[in-house]
This record gives sequence, C-alpha cells and structure tokens, in this order.
Amino acid sequence: MRSVLLVLALILVMLQYRLWFAEGSLAEMHRLEVEVAEQDEINRELRERNGRLEREVLDLQTGNEGLEQRAREQLGLVREGEIFYQFAVPADPAVRRSDSDKE
Repeated sequence: MRSVLLVLALILVMLQYRLWFAEGSLAEMHRLEVEVAEQDEINRELRERNGRLEREVLDLQTGNEGLEQRAREQLGLVREGEIFYQFAVPADPAVRRSDSDKE
C-alpha cells in the first residue's frame, strides 16, 4: 500500500510540474496571451495607418486639389497671381530689444 501511495504522489508531483513549469504550462499560456494582446494593438495601429495612407493615395489620384494642397504645404508653392506673405519673428526676445534700443 505504501508503494502505491508513493507512486501516486510521484505522479501528482510530475503532473503539477507540467501544469506550472513545463511547456504548455499556465505561466507560458499567460505570457502568450499578453504577447497576442500586444500584437493585436500593433496590428490595429497599422490598420489605421494603412487606412489613412490609402485615403491619401486615393485623394492624390482622383484630383488636383490634394496634389495642390500638398505642394503648398510641403513645397511652399504659390499660384500665379497670388501674393505670398511670410512673417519672421526673431527667436530671442533680447535681440528685438537691442535692435529697438539702437534707434
């Protein structure tokens, strides 16, 4: 009887080891669930970015308005007949004061 109990206790210890520490254990399962959740978040962000890029491509392909807007914003282009004004403000307030003191 004692040997049967010893064998059963050994089997129980082996099963517990597999449940908590071996491959396919609860800890590994939790780690994988966390990784899947992180990857799902990354995939969601990438889907949103792809949607924005797709809309931008369609906008650029369908008309000149998107292309013109992009040229104005990124390249600083101006239509013929338009007047372009650019205001420059010195970055350092001390520079402005010293210029006004000289006058």
